[in-house]
Amino acid sequence: MCGRFSQHYTWEQIQAFSQPLTLATGQGNLQPHYNIAPTTNIHMIVPAEGGRELRSARWGLIPFWFKGASPKEFKFATFNARVEDFDQKSSFKSAYKSRRCVIPASGFFEWTGPKTDRTPHYFSAADGDLLAIAGLWERWKSPAGEDVTSCTMVVRDADEWTARYHDRMPSFLQPDDFDTWLSGSAGKELLRKTPPKLQEWVVGKKVNKTGAGDNDPTTIAPDLPRPDTPL
Repeated sequence: MCGRFSQHYTWEQIQAFSQPLTLATGQGNLQPHYNIAPTTNIHMIVPAEGGRELRSARWGLIPFWFKGASPKEFKFATFNARVEDFDQKSSFKSAYKSRRCVIPASGFFEWTGPKTDRTPHYFSAADGDLLAIAGLWERWKSPAGEDVTSCTMVVRDADEWTARYHDRMPSFLQPDDFDTWLSGSAGKELLRKTPPKLQEWVVGKKVNKTGAGDNDPTTIAPDLPRPDTPL
């Protein structure tokens, strides 16, 4: 699964990545986030008139049929949707048919080692570009009239390289796939294509705590041993 990732980019980068945004460069809040956890707001790209739009959405999809009074009452873990069965799950199948998105990611985290001493690893594109994660999004309205936009990442079985660290990974899209994914014309086969080449390094353990270092770029810096630390 993917339970932590980062989004940090300039307007020029996200404008080019989105092919293109209809929102003019320089508008909106692009505060960088280096340790994003579920239930926080993230950026997603959705179709818009004349192009595409960057929107904010809660990471953790709330289905339209939820009867609770607030998002805090929704207790299911819907920040990931498994490619094997999301089209059969009541939380995701409506969004799959008509509300798809692309989630831009600068990188994502996975952990190895025993539960008592987990080692965090950071993964990013080997060429330094942004990663495009396939996503689904939904609108939910509370009984009091509160509108909440939320989303989920699609995840798949890991490729051979990533499986050294975890048995699951995000379902990545290539730039040429954006149109067919967002329009709904592509099926799930698109989400099992060869992923982009990734790079990986160990980072400091402060990322093990939800939200720690979210505004600090050193959160994703390689955790190099001290000179007096045996290798």
